[in-house]
Amino acid sequence: MNGIYLQRRYLFSFDARRLPHIFTDVLVVGAGIAGLRAAIEAQKYGQVIVLTKGRLDESNSYLAQGGLAAAIGDEDSVESHISDTLATGGGLCDDEVVRYVIARAPEHVEQIRRWGVKFDTEAGRFQLAREGGHSTSRIVHANGDATGQALSDVLGERVKSTPRIKIFEECFAVDLLTDPVEGGEGATCVGVLSVHPRYGLQVIRARQTILAAGGSGMIWRETSNPPNATADAIAMAFRAGVVLSDLEMMQFHPTTLYIAGGTRSLISEAVRGEGAYLLDRSGERFMKDYHEMGELAPRDVVSRAILKQMAKTHATHVFLDVRHLGARFAERFPRINQKARSFGIDPSADLIPVHPAAHYMIGGAKVDMDGHTSLGGLLGCGEAACTGLHGANRLASNSLTEALVLSWRTGRTAGEALSEIDDKLTAREVDWTFARKPRTELDLVDIRNSLRSLMWRNVGIVRGGERLSETLEIINFWGRYCLDKEFFDPVGWEIQNMLTVGCLVTKFAAARTETRGVHYREDFPESASTWERHLLARRTQEQLILE
Repeated sequence: MNGIYLQRRYLFSFDARRLPHIFTDVLVVGAGIAGLRAAIEAQKYGQVIVLTKGRLDESNSYLAQGGLAAAIGDEDSVESHISDTLATGGGLCDDEVVRYVIARAPEHVEQIRRWGVKFDTEAGRFQLAREGGHSTSRIVHANGDATGQALSDVLGERVKSTPRIKIFEECFAVDLLTDPVEGGEGATCVGVLSVHPRYGLQVIRARQTILAAGGSGMIWRETSNPPNATADAIAMAFRAGVVLSDLEMMQFHPTTLYIAGGTRSLISEAVRGEGAYLLDRSGERFMKDYHEMGELAPRDVVSRAILKQMAKTHATHVFLDVRHLGARFAERFPRINQKARSFGIDPSADLIPVHPAAHYMIGGAKVDMDGHTSLGGLLGCGEAACTGLHGANRLASNSLTEALVLSWRTGRTAGEALSEIDDKLTAREVDWTFARKPRTELDLVDIRNSLRSLMWRNVGIVRGGERLSETLEIINFWGRYCLDKEFFDPVGWEIQNMLTVGCLVTKFAAARTETRGVHYREDFPESASTWERHLLARRTQEQLILE
């Protein structure tokens, strides 16, 4: 890894003594479902600030179409859900975490139902859907294909109405502040350096900090994620010396709406669960040629199958056929139906063009079941954290379940820790200076677009050793001209974060010389028993330790 990525402990020079300070008991960075749920629990113990660089309705969670996986059906069982999760996880799931989360999923679904989430029902019972990798129907939805919004709205209103929680919207968390300033082993997180468009640069001091801003999809050209999912949390954690895990495990969703020149819009896996077919350009179903579960195979299988069929038929996309579902499609998936029609596609009569896209980062800051990272005072949950629940491949709709269960536990952990921490936050004031280089400044928009294209081509669904090495050379070159600068706007910080995490993902992918779950190496197409382990990495002042 190029030395420039190791030198940047912070993205700009600062002297904390000259900056305004805000104090709180618990700071939550990120306002998706994980961050909101953690805040609701943590406020039982003290004052909480929820910080998000956008608005509450701009998170990955808010856009989630899929539902919550929970064993609540008469013909379902916790053991069956556990079995499906472990089978999909490719040998890397943490068995204890899997059993804990899945056993508690039904009670958390019931809790948020009581809080006001109106889940879809039939005859007074949960309407359960089936998705890829599940052996039975166990997915609960709200408003058809708007589950994420329904959960986010209810949790958001609860947060807004709670006196001990303050929300800082459009406030960019640039870096984790540590004592000592260098971070790493033995350090403690004491808050963040943040920038608000109205109040400028400020220090938010916290006795406990929860990192819950994990979306990373914008590193890839094709993604279902919103524009603000630029891997900021992982980059911040890396610079602070936090141990990271499984960054090679980015899950690609098989079906996003493919409109040439347009942004990709997710088409929920539940559509295939309702009986939709995947067709190639010749109108032939092809998934049975790749997996016995056909369209309901795990996501990594379906994504690779689509790519192979596209190459085989010399096509830019495949099609989703919902015509046989009739009026049920529009009733069940109103938003997807509306989105398709906005592009002149009538799902009742037309095929829907689809293409895989980067969707969910399985890796992240390594945490235990209580949310602890390797850095004192810092916890993690949601997509920012690597909990071990998903292993090498996330089972569909387990992410929102994880966000509720483990974020509740993380919020509780942060709250309970307050009684053991000095109220006065007596960490010494810190400053840090970076010597800027006089090299030419590159066009940031060009770098952003080029990085995303490069990552999609070489570190996407199918990977190979030579292309990964080439990718590292290119990202290191860009890094020399972007990481040696100080920027004072979100565009610059996001590019620096995306380059940092793009480099890390590529390093992880190059190191894992096998195929497992979502990580597919065409030069190592089989899984190897020696690789049935997690890859871990952390930054020191001298080197990247990857093991």
